[in-house]
Amino acid sequence: MTVHRPQPPEDPDLPERPGPAGTPPRIPEPLSEPLSEPLSRADEAPWRRVHPVSPLIRGWIGLLAVAWFWGQNWFEDIILAVEDPGGRGAPPMEGIPFLGGVAWLLLVGGAVLVLVGLSFFLSWRFTKYQVTDQHVNVNSGVVFRRQRQARIDRVQAIDIVQPLLARIFGLAELKFEVADAGQTAMSLAFLRLGEAKRLRNLILARAAGLRSAPEGTGAPGPGLPGTGFSGTGAAAPGSGVGPSEPAAGAVPATDPAASPDSAASLDPAEAPERVVAAVPVGRLAGSLVCRPLTVATVVLVIGALVLQPVLTEDVSPLVVLPFLLGAAGALWKGFSSGFNFQAAASPDGLRMGYGLLDTRHQTVPPGRVQAVQIRRPLLWRPFGWYRVAVNVAGYGPGGDGGEERSTVLPVGTFADVLGVLSVVLPDPGTARPLELITAGIDGSGDAEGFRTTPRRARGLAPLAWRRQGFALTDTALFARTGVLGRALVIVPHERTQGIALEQGPLARRFGVCDVRLATTAGPVSPRVVQADVEVARVLFLEQADRAARARHRHDRDHWLEENPHG
Repeated sequence: MTVHRPQPPEDPDLPERPGPAGTPPRIPEPLSEPLSEPLSRADEAPWRRVHPVSPLIRGWIGLLAVAWFWGQNWFEDIILAVEDPGGRGAPPMEGIPFLGGVAWLLLVGGAVLVLVGLSFFLSWRFTKYQVTDQHVNVNSGVVFRRQRQARIDRVQAIDIVQPLLARIFGLAELKFEVADAGQTAMSLAFLRLGEAKRLRNLILARAAGLRSAPEGTGAPGPGLPGTGFSGTGAAAPGSGVGPSEPAAGAVPATDPAASPDSAASLDPAEAPERVVAAVPVGRLAGSLVCRPLTVATVVLVIGALVLQPVLTEDVSPLVVLPFLLGAAGALWKGFSSGFNFQAAASPDGLRMGYGLLDTRHQTVPPGRVQAVQIRRPLLWRPFGWYRVAVNVAGYGPGGDGGEERSTVLPVGTFADVLGVLSVVLPDPGTARPLELITAGIDGSGDAEGFRTTPRRARGLAPLAWRRQGFALTDTALFARTGVLGRALVIVPHERTQGIALEQGPLARRFGVCDVRLATTAGPVSPRVVQADVEVARVLFLEQADRAARARHRHDRDHWLEENPHG
């Protein structure tokens, strides 16, 4: 049995609300003013072009493949013809007439290069972008024109991506994620790295509700996000692990540059940062070694070696080779994506940077996080390590690296978890946030207000019935599950987009049911497991009203504007 109670489309992150109508922008000649100028209306904002080598960076793999396909055959033919032009063992270089064939090959190759260069030039020439007060517009295409537009107040996150070749040229790609896109809604490829950072800061400032400052003055910027989690430097109870060492360049909490007053006078391009979590290489490697996939691979290899003497001739130990290659690929992907990970609090939200060959710099604005999950896998528990993932509208499970982009802490200590939560969940809605998080991850029973599975249903979960449950605060719902591998899911009330009761025949026999909360697509699936039926019904009826009131109080399209609802 499943009962749904959909929410009204009041969530500011939902895409149903249409944007303001406007006149199609006039396309003036490209200008070269610096990006620090105030954002303008559509009829005033200049159109700019991306970097001239952008087509080469986008198409270098295809160009290399074509060159290899043709060049390999041509090179072999040239060598054979020069060494033995008649095919009769003649001395090298006697076939001088063949040089005419070489000239033709060079001529054809030159013509191909000219055509490729012309196509690259036209692609660059017809690719323009414009940033206005309300939109980011991108026009591209030579034969088939393509016009894309993203509303700034619907921007969920902005990523700065640097593929390996782009890093060599000092360029970066700017990717915009919007609500309910599932994949990247729009991208600008490629800009100079400094230009991409300035453009990101300006767009985030506009998304925050800041208006253009007078010329020559810095636009007022927000202060660094505060934290409702007191004692963020404390270690997890029983973990024996203290806070991570601050990374180089971290801004101390007492630094005047990190105070709200001083930040308010800065241009958005100069927004201060405070590092809240960093992942050392040793910890990252240890977390990969302690993955179930790694353990299974080691067991499989040992089993193959032990059983080799008794295997028949028809069975080779090499049958495990495909599995080893797959495991090695997964481990390399985890190491490459988590290398040099750093998360920092800024007025723009949570800024993350990571990557070994291809680097990515993400910015998730405040209020865009739909749900948070804190996981403590069984093999990580002796080391006191945790993993934090979020649902953000626009990231979704698909697209380019959806799992990596949704991970805001690949592996960290309890202090790192609290530091990240201070940005993605600045108001936990309780005076005892540290105790609540501790009870959610490691606790059981009714400590800190958790409602657990009733005793009569302990036969359904003999080990987990006292642990699985939920707690409510003024701002969020906390749901915990798992005994060996533990998880805590946090859903802000205003981000609840729907709620459903689910009950199978066995659960009906024991008088329990599950409560599923609907959010945007992502790695987090909020669910209250095996709650008492009456408790679940009350939660079902009250959570919808609680979510509507929270959305009425917290409209975060522009998270710095004064709340109109007071």
